Amino acid sequence: MRYFILFLAVCHSTISQAQDITAQQLLDKTIAFHDPNGIWKTFDGEFKVLMETPNSSDRLSTITLNIPKQYFQLLVEKDGVSYSYAFDKGNCITTLNGSTDISDEDRKTYRLTCDRGEMMKNYYTYLYGLPMKLKDPGTLLHDKVQKKTFKGKEYLVLKVTYDEKVGSDVWYFYFDPKTYAMEVYQFYHDESKNDGEYILLEGLEEINGIQMPKTRAWYMNKDDKYLGTDILTKS
Repeated sequence: MRYFILFLAVCHSTISQAQDITAQQLLDKTIAFHDPNGIWKTFDGEFKVLMETPNSSDRLSTITLNIPKQYFQLLVEKDGVSYSYAFDKGNCITTLNGSTDISDEDRKTYRLTCDRGEMMKNYYTYLYGLPMKLKDPGTLLHDKVQKKTFKGKEYLVLKVTYDEKVGSDVWYFYFDPKTYAMEVYQFYHDESKNDGEYILLEGLEEINGIQMPKTRAWYMNKDDKYLGTDILTKS
């Protein structure tokens, strides 16, 4: 009985803490878990992401990122072909199989434009910079920390929207209530339509001192359709 009472006391303490924590405090705690030494702002490193999707061959992406020097490169390898986008302080270079001499047909086939490269740069720096990227200007952190059960587990949840110039999607980030690790995120283009996707995170990979999610499995919100999995490895 004594141990049962102690167990209830611990549970009550955890629940009370979850109820009292503010959105900013929760964000600070999850950043402390994923980036304990505050490295993200000075990140200079390289990592690989293997994408597995149904009915398609694997795609290997090598991301090189130097935030202080404003350098980003994405090298993609798929079906024996390699292509890249590189940005050096805004200067954009694209290559196909190591060459910058690309025909219009190939540029269209592989979507080798600087606009596409910019989109991929934003995609990778946002997803692999989470949760630290939630400190960026234009990010609107909603005050209330929600408690939700997702796939049978209870989470502390942050709702995030963005200034109009930044983005229009609504995001929810799910954190373990004990460790504050980010384990799920979810976005909607129009929440009333239950569109968009949710992403299940599993495992951790330390990249330059940052604890990044090892795998990301993507699903549709409306019908749980599986879309694919990203697997992170050190370069």
